Amino acid sequence: MTVGTIPTVKICGLQSVEVLKSIVHLPIAHIGFVFAPSKRQVTPEKAAELIAYLKVEEAKGQTVPLTVGVFVNPTKEQLVDILAAAPLDVVQLHSQETPAFCGWVRDQFGVQVFKSVSISKTEDSIPSLSKVAEQLDPYIGHVDAILLDTFDPVYGGGSGTTFAWDCIPVYQEWARSAGIQLLVAGGLRHDNVDQLVHAYAPDGVDVSSGVETDGVKDIAKITAFVERVTRK
Repeated sequence: MTVGTIPTVKICGLQSVEVLKSIVHLPIAHIGFVFAPSKRQVTPEKAAELIAYLKVEEAKGQTVPLTVGVFVNPTKEQLVDILAAAPLDVVQLHSQETPAFCGWVRDQFGVQVFKSVSISKTEDSIPSLSKVAEQLDPYIGHVDAILLDTFDPVYGGGSGTTFAWDCIPVYQEWARSAGIQLLVAGGLRHDNVDQLVHAYAPDGVDVSSGVETDGVKDIAKITAFVERVTRK
């Protein structure tokens, strides 16, 4: 991200048309639907309902967010079935998916691909640029963005906890050299995202549990989060 550029916002784990109706006017770039096992998991039919609502709003002239499907080690057959029912703009892959698999998804469905990189919350050392390049160079040409997220042993990500942000610059340096967007997730909320944005200026931020109350998306928290990120 260049200096002075406002990060994009992704709100993940949407399950409700009513919530979507309340936030569609906000400057949100991406809306995420979780297809992987999770308490926020949606069916393809529910995602299709949410996508249909966005299409109607778009036809009225409303700028609407791109839709993102979140998957953990999906099979090709699962992706074919889900995207046939719910035509997504982006597929986000959250586990051990190979560069070849990411490239297949991109070519097969004509979508963008976001690849998650899990960062341990107990990690106490910053990887070298060469180590990051060794890990991620094979994905160049196959993905559109890298998403840094806190490792979760059950779901791979979406833990609602932060990782050590001081590792962000080395990933950011790699992403800029590769021409790939860098997004950051993991324990973000309206009261800490300012610090992240001002210190590290990622291309985008991704939030789910940080804008919920008792496990339900909270319109006031979503609004406050978006305002903190997008204000100049």
